[in-house]
Amino acid sequence: MRKCFVVLGVALLGFLAPAIGQTKLYTRTGYISFFSKAPLEDIEAHNKQVVSFLDVKTGDMVFSVPMKAFQFKKSLMQEHFNENYVESDKYPKATFKGKVVNMQAVNLAQDNVYKVRIEGVLTIHGVDRPVRTDGTLDVKGKQVTGKSTFSVTPQEFNIEIPFLVREHIAKRIDITVNVLYVPYVEKSL
Repeated sequence: MRKCFVVLGVALLGFLAPAIGQTKLYTRTGYISFFSKAPLEDIEAHNKQVVSFLDVKTGDMVFSVPMKAFQFKKSLMQEHFNENYVESDKYPKATFKGKVVNMQAVNLAQDNVYKVRIEGVLTIHGVDRPVRTDGTLDVKGKQVTGKSTFSVTPQEFNIEIPFLVREHIAKRIDITVNVLYVPYVEKSL
């Protein structure tokens, strides 16, 4: 009987070990939106196909954002965005590689909203640009919600706006990030 409990205990520990020592969080359904306030027409798009990983030991963070997954209210805006501005066929993804520089201030064992500083390189339209922004990591149980906002300009990423529509697009575009991370467990074959 004792041998049975030992075997059961070892099996249970092997099953729970990945969750106990969890060092990576991820999402495949992250959310990013952008908004451009202009005199003639606001431009807004939403993307719910964002993939992101966060290493809670090092603070390393990566994002992959499929450009064609941005949804606009008007299909013509979406077509122009993909074909004329970000050239989604040539540059299908935007990426971010960086880190939460103060990850040591986040206690994943204690539910709380933690202010974080994020630094890294944002790549859009084949152009790399450094980004620094503030955000939050909201810890609730085994889930962590990450939020941040920052602004970019099309010119920073060599995105040309035709003269005829320049007044339709704001100089700065506000980006909002909202991701729900869950523990990442690598699957072995």
